[in-house]
Parts: sequence; structure tokens; C-alpha cells
Amino acid sequence: MSMNAFGTNFRFTSFGESHGAVIGGVIDGCLSAVVVDFDFLQNEMKRRRTAQSEFASQRTESDEVIFLSGIFEGKTTGAPIAFIIENENARSVDYENFKNIFRPSHADFTYFKKYGIRDFRGGGRSSARETAARVVAGAFAKMILREKGIYINAFTSQIGSYKISVPIEEIDFSTIEKSPVRCPQADLADEMLDFLKKIKEQGDSIGGTVTCVVSGLCAGIGEPIFDKLQARLAAAMLSIPAVHGFDYGIGFEGVTQTGSEQNDIFISKNGKILTATNNSGGIQGGISNGMPVYFRVLFKPASSIGQRQQTVDIQGNATEIKIDGRHDVCLVPRAVPVVEAMTAITLADFILAKI
Repeated sequence: MSMNAFGTNFRFTSFGESHGAVIGGVIDGCLSAVVVDFDFLQNEMKRRRTAQSEFASQRTESDEVIFLSGIFEGKTTGAPIAFIIENENARSVDYENFKNIFRPSHADFTYFKKYGIRDFRGGGRSSARETAARVVAGAFAKMILREKGIYINAFTSQIGSYKISVPIEEIDFSTIEKSPVRCPQADLADEMLDFLKKIKEQGDSIGGTVTCVVSGLCAGIGEPIFDKLQARLAAAMLSIPAVHGFDYGIGFEGVTQTGSEQNDIFISKNGKILTATNNSGGIQGGISNGMPVYFRVLFKPASSIGQRQQTVDIQGNATEIKIDGRHDVCLVPRAVPVVEAMTAITLADFILAKI
């Protein structure tokens, strides 16, 4: 299995499976002498961790990061940073009944056809458990970015048909973590919670959208043609399990507008060239223009549900399946820190190319 690495200048490689002994990663290209904020790192892990609410998987993992190299006396050395995270609460027995059955909308069938072998324990390499390693790499990328005044904030902007109505410019990022669904609009967050209770009672799942905002990014980040900033961000987001869509700026909502309605007019303010609006999402011609970069990431409903479904076994025989296990009713709230992590890795990769 190849292509387990992302980035060039800040390069992250992940390894491990959902029910293996450990998951982990190697970060290559991280600057030396970066003071490692271990409290910040562990808090990032806590944000992604399971069992945060009744709507998240109840698999309980401490997600303590064990570093093997690249850090000395609390600072990065410039050498590759290798780390592992132990899988403490895997219950492979939950999957014994499915080892010869293809679960609807999972990677079971496609992985089997590609590799000719299948790790049925929690989905193996295709499991979202792998994203914990991404959050570690993202934390190091964030440490580099914040020294340059660049900050990343993601939040739940939609679950099902419940969609945030507060404009991006008015979002108070400090309120995001106050709700289990990570929606900064308090009244909507309560409605989302009530809705998720109903979905859970039905033994079903639901999808939604994460919006991410990057502030403090200077103009000139990104490359023309085949390495555009939005293209790299899209690739990063679409690599996250269960992501089915990406748009930036006004995105798909702008298809009914004319050019005169959507164009961002340039203005001069306090000696800086800015735009009066930000329909471009801070990116023009594939390169950042100095305005906040913002985009949305669409997550499909979790494939593991508690309802009976029709499927086939490994021989192609029709059968029925009902998945009783520890699964998310909605993936979106726990995906928020993963979206931030992949954004940070992408931006760090671009910025380190300029150093």
C-alpha cells in the first residue's frame, strides 16, 4: 500500500490500523528549535477523541502520544519526528460476524478487490482511527503557523438540514467548543442536538458540513496552474474519511450570481490592498490574496448504522447485516479538529517552501 504520505516540505506519513497495536506517524521537514507545546498537543487530541458525547463512538482511547524521535529538551531538533499512539480499546470481536460480509458504503469491497486481502477489524487502514495521527502532525504545523500569526478555526456549519445563518465575519470562534456539536450558533446547536437524538433512536446516521477559516495568511501563498492553494486544500480534505465534497469562498451557492454581483472589488485600507467582499474565499488565481481563506467540507452520513440492510458476502451471496457496535451518529463534530489539522499541514508545506 503506497501513498501514505502527504506534503513535500512539511511531509507527514501515517501508519497503523484501527485494531492494530498502534497507529502513528513520521513528520519530516519540521523546523528545528520549535518549542513543543505538549498541553496544546494533547488538547488537540482530546478534541478528536471518541466518547465525547452520546452521539460519538464510545470506543474509549486515551490517545496519549508517545514520541520516539525528533524532540530533545522540549524542542524539535530538525530530525524526523516519529510517534505512536496505542490502540487501547479495540474490540475486534465486534467484527467477527462481518469478516466475510461487505458492509454497505464501507471500503470493505474496494480494499478487497485492490489488495486481495482484508482486515475486517474495524475497517483496518480505512478506519477514521487513522486520523488521530493527522491531528498530531497538524498540531506541529499549527505551532509553526501561529509563530507567523496564522490561525485556523473550523466549526460545524450544518447537520442534516440544520444550517448556520451567522455570516462568517460574525462568527465568535471562542464559542465553538461550548457545544458538543461544535456549532458557534447557540440556538442552532441546541436544535442540532435534539435532531441527533432522533437520528440515534432510529438507529441511523446523518451527515453535515464543516466550515474552516484561516486568518492571518499573507498574500502570495500558493502556486499557479497545477499546485493551486485551493487544489491542495481540496486534496487534503478529500483524503479525510467520509468527505464527499469541498468548496471555497461563495462556492456552489454563487452559481446563480452574475459577475458584477460576485466580483470582489479591490480597495485600499490602512495602506493595504484588500477586497470589499470576500466571495473568492481569500484565493484568486490559486494564490492567497491576504483576505481570510474559508472553505466548506461535506461529510456523508456514517456508513455504520443500527438498521438492517441488504448486502452480499465475499462469494456474492445475498445476505442481511445489522451493525451493532460503537459508531458515530454524526461524524461532523469530531471531524472539526481533523479538518483543522489537514489545513495546517497544507499551509505549513507551502510556507516552508519559502524559507
